[in-house]
Amino acid sequence: MKFELKPLSRESIERSLAKADRYRLLNEPEQAESICRDILRIDPGNQQVLVTLLLALTEQFSRRWPDATSRAAKVLEHFDDPYEKVYYAGLVAERKARAKLKQHIPGADHTAYRFLREAMELFEQAEKQRPKGNDDPILRYNSCARTIMDASLKPSPEDDFIPLLE
Repeated sequence: MKFELKPLSRESIERSLAKADRYRLLNEPEQAESICRDILRIDPGNQQVLVTLLLALTEQFSRRWPDATSRAAKVLEHFDDPYEKVYYAGLVAERKARAKLKQHIPGADHTAYRFLREAMELFEQAEKQRPKGNDDPILRYNSCARTIMDASLKPSPEDDFIPLLE
């Protein structure tokens, strides 16, 4: 069944975004996502809403892996600021890793390691572009590094494969 979605008023954007942030804090990312999508229907380029939407999607990685990860990648395409694009790409990779670590299935630790290393590389790129006084990429980089060290994560054995020369 298909419904006609009702549009929000432009005057409600600020209040609606605050509500989306509250739903994220209440661990209801699906509700936050819905609100962000409503706002983006009337203000498609709103960068603050895109950030909230992206965070809400990453909070769904553990429950809705393929769907949430592909939608998060699409949201990243709409970021205007190069620093924010690379910083949040790192955050997406980090949250993919943390979702994999919660799975406790064979090979998940290797996949988590790969995503954490990807995140660290992105955070290093973001560090070079960051605004003065913004150490967020350094904080995230250190968090990823600590997770790798504390959990003794390693790359998968095939990542270490070096072919023998004849």
